[in-house]
Amino acid sequence: MFFDSWYDMLRVAVVTVCAYAALIVVVRLSGKRTLAKMNAFDLVVTVALGSTLATILLNRSVSLAEGILGLALLVVLQFVNAKTAVHFRGFRRLIKAEPTLLLCDGRMLTDEMARQRVTESEVRQAVRSQGIGALEDVTAVVLETDGSFSVLSRSQTGSGSSLQDIRRPLQEQPGR
Repeated sequence: MFFDSWYDMLRVAVVTVCAYAALIVVVRLSGKRTLAKMNAFDLVVTVALGSTLATILLNRSVSLAEGILGLALLVVLQFVNAKTAVHFRGFRRLIKAEPTLLLCDGRMLTDEMARQRVTESEVRQAVRSQGIGALEDVTAVVLETDGSFSVLSRSQTGSGSSLQDIRRPLQEQPGR
């Protein structure tokens, strides 16, 4: 239970070094965005990579070649997924969440916050982390697709073009 054989220990050591090297090569070949800031879909792929690596290292019935093929396929599928999302808006909408406006012109959008399971305290914390002391000084707080908050102060708003892709609730749309 604590120790089976030196052969098993050597196998794990050799396979670990080889699988680790293969993982680095595959991830480097796939490009910078493979494991960039993650949305929910990316997190699942990353967990799958980790699970596959663990299986390669510890499961005797999975050969190193089979494991490397599994790692490579996951990264290739992630690459194809990212490429497809860039070129097809419908596919992008299917796999990626849209940014959500949580605060507009100093006013919390409680319905949107409830939909996204975000508390007022979390929005205030995001505002404070930007060194802003008053909600009235904030044009927008956006929950981004990776779960982070973006805070745009009135002094930084400019034309507001960075908010162009953010769907606004009906009560916040101009002319309503």
